[in-house]
Amino acid sequence: MSANLASTPSKTAAPHPGESTTALRPHAEDAFAAELAALAAQDDRPRPARWKLSPWAVATYLLGGTLPDGTVISPKYVGPRRIVEVAVTTLATDRALLLLGVPGTAKTWVSEHLAAAVSGDSTLLVQGTAGTPEEAIRYGWNYARLLAHGPSRDALVPSPVMRAMAEGMTARVEELTRIPADVQDTLITILSEKTLPIPELGEEVQAVRGFNLIATANDRDRGVNDLSSALRRRFNTVVLPLPESAEAEVDIVSRRVEQIGRSLDLPAVPDGTAEIRRVVTVFRELRDGLTDDGRTKVKSPSGTLSTAEAISVVTGGLALAAHFGDGVLRPADVAAGILGAVVRDPAADRVVWQEYLETVVREREGWTDFYRACREVCACPAPVRCCSGCGTTGPAPPARCAPRWTPPGPPPS
Repeated sequence: MSANLASTPSKTAAPHPGESTTALRPHAEDAFAAELAALAAQDDRPRPARWKLSPWAVATYLLGGTLPDGTVISPKYVGPRRIVEVAVTTLATDRALLLLGVPGTAKTWVSEHLAAAVSGDSTLLVQGTAGTPEEAIRYGWNYARLLAHGPSRDALVPSPVMRAMAEGMTARVEELTRIPADVQDTLITILSEKTLPIPELGEEVQAVRGFNLIATANDRDRGVNDLSSALRRRFNTVVLPLPESAEAEVDIVSRRVEQIGRSLDLPAVPDGTAEIRRVVTVFRELRDGLTDDGRTKVKSPSGTLSTAEAISVVTGGLALAAHFGDGVLRPADVAAGILGAVVRDPAADRVVWQEYLETVVREREGWTDFYRACREVCACPAPVRCCSGCGTTGPAPPARCAPRWTPPGPPPS
């Protein structure tokens, strides 16, 4: 059955994770080919049918570790080990895997690396959108051949899912909940019966051993279509949480920023951990609605302020520092990126951001440069400080004591 389907596209030689490549973003199996090869060479544990690595080796690839010969495997996911073990174990059964979580919790990243480690190919991908048609999951037609010769195998265009079924590979469906509900349910027969009927030809494609499917979905976002209970029952669901601690999130951001910087050939800059920690602190406090010390409640903006957005902010800041600064990551380099991540709603979010600046950032020791940089990029109105009646600082006076507000003094030095 698989012989009649389109062959897997050829790939370029796999570079070392630290080496440059012509691809802007190499696939996981190419970027980490050396690590996958080292694991395969020393992996003597049982492997499910058509898996490139054993479940233990797949988990080691994602979580990192040191092999007996001294080869260091870099961690791809920083989080609870049990989550990865459950995900890998699910793929070794006949159950499909659903990675669920809020935006920015590395669902796509984990999905790609799982497919790369299990099948050696992460490119059998269906990207879910509001306009994803049924053909993207089942199959389509080459209409020139269809009109000339009628329905035939030569005229059929297999989807990534069909190819994965025929070849015993791992397929990926990203943003499953953005796909219209009637198109989502196309997966029910595939996941339950492990077959894909082709009624036009009176045939079907049966999944061979090794086939499985990984889907990702947001559980809190706009434009989401809930999964039907029938489809949800076909999945084992693994929820990817936000990082438990600030230190874990700083580690994740630092690692990804370093990898992205190498892939973009950004000039090296000195250690920027201090600013990375500051960005993570701001995101966590606004996300949680509470400062780190637990003393001050703050309003949360409409955006998710995810770890992925923190990575984007710091990467942009590094580029600014390298190309237009003195090569050192400073508050002014990340201020604009933070503003763009926080202020998604120009009206409501701008008020939230200004209040956070005046009530938290302005009073925090050692954050004066960051406060000034953020005020400069957001063009915030001059803050005013209340009289001793309530001690509030902010862009506007509380109604109860507006007559007693006075112009502010200079920001703390």
